[in-house]
Amino acid sequence: MASPHVKPDLLELGKRLVEEGPVKTLATPRRVRILFNGVYIADTTAALYVWEHQYYPFFYLPADAFPRDALKPNLPPDESESPPAFWTAELRAGTRSTVRVLGFGAAQALPQKSRALAGLVRVEFGAADAWFEEDTRIYVHPKDPFRRVDVLHSARRLRVRVRGELVADALAGWHLYETGLPARYYVPATAVVDARVLRDSGTTTACPYKGVANYYHVAVGGGDGDGSEGKGKGELLEDLVWYYRTPTLECAEIAGCLCFYHEREGVEIELDGKVVPKPKTPWS
Repeated sequence: MASPHVKPDLLELGKRLVEEGPVKTLATPRRVRILFNGVYIADTTAALYVWEHQYYPFFYLPADAFPRDALKPNLPPDESESPPAFWTAELRAGTRSTVRVLGFGAAQALPQKSRALAGLVRVEFGAADAWFEEDTRIYVHPKDPFRRVDVLHSARRLRVRVRGELVADALAGWHLYETGLPARYYVPATAVVDARVLRDSGTTTACPYKGVANYYHVAVGGGDGDGSEGKGKGELLEDLVWYYRTPTLECAEIAGCLCFYHEREGVEIELDGKVVPKPKTPWS
């Protein structure tokens, strides 16, 4: 019996994983901890990478990674009923709790295709204060062990045009190659031809591989890009450029460098005198 506070998506996920099984799983010996309400509410070296979909994994932890009184499963009230294949639960630490928890029953309660999940608990990543692999914090979701990110310095000249205007001209830069995504071209901030075209944006996004990104709008076409009378009709293309102030160690070389959304309409990147074909991505 599910808690009335549990959203249907969690129940649907449990049902799907039991019936269809995860896309894949991978055991890991690394230490995984969950920080919740100021305490490490889970601590294990027996976590399992679980791909609920094809894009990236989650960590599922064995139930014994949690203190005995921390998890309160929502189980059928009649103990004579068959053991449930999955259940929702409340995770509590002190005065704080979350119901964004999904657990799985014993192997005998699960079909063969989902038995890798037997006895494991899924805590929604965003419901915790922080997750750690060994003593390194994880952001957004666990890093995919089958994905890599390479940052390569390049002395190939790179130009960026926005709506036909030359916005950046770099004699060298950094090319970032991330498995499954198009190459990204980072240039020094000083490569921007006229820094006045960049407008601070309040947008931030987070990536487990690179860190927290900040954004700039780009104003082109003259004026301030807001069409105000007396200032020209310029166009403001929102969140067209991103950069990392303090990227992760593996991407430290791109700190402070700018990357343009190549797939966005009106953006053209020229590398070594040749226009780079525009990629198709979910952000196109």
